[in-house]
Amino acid sequence: MKLHELKPSSGSRKNRKRVGRGSASGTGKTAGRGQKGQGSRSGTKTKFGFEGGQNPIQRRLPKLRGFKNIWRKESLGINISRLEIFDSETKITPELLREKGIIKKDNLIIKILGDGELTKPLFIQAHSFSRSAIEKIEKVGGKVETI
Repeated sequence: MKLHELKPSSGSRKNRKRVGRGSASGTGKTAGRGQKGQGSRSGTKTKFGFEGGQNPIQRRLPKLRGFKNIWRKESLGINISRLEIFDSETKITPELLREKGIIKKDNLIIKILGDGELTKPLFIQAHSFSRSAIEKIEKVGGKVETI
């Protein structure tokens, strides 16, 4: 192959569109701008998102409303250090926690977390437990039951 034999691959180079150069060109008369209207006139530019005077989509949509998960289940984490107020061998249930004022709302998913130290053996009923909480409760002789 010689330098004078090089040429671009077929289809990679196109002739530019020459608008307004007669009806035979395919873009004569109106030069590809259509018949009448704002886009057919010279010197007109519409800003991004302009919809011809109709309220644009960015103004029709609500702003900063967020998302509400209708299946969300509210949960409450309680550290085992808060359970020190109970006497040893006490059976701790969600109802007892509500009576003592540790829980304010009904129908919460209660998770016992392992922050703090536990010195008394307690029997604890809750919806879920962290691994560290189970280890600390069973280390002092307590029991864990998942509701």
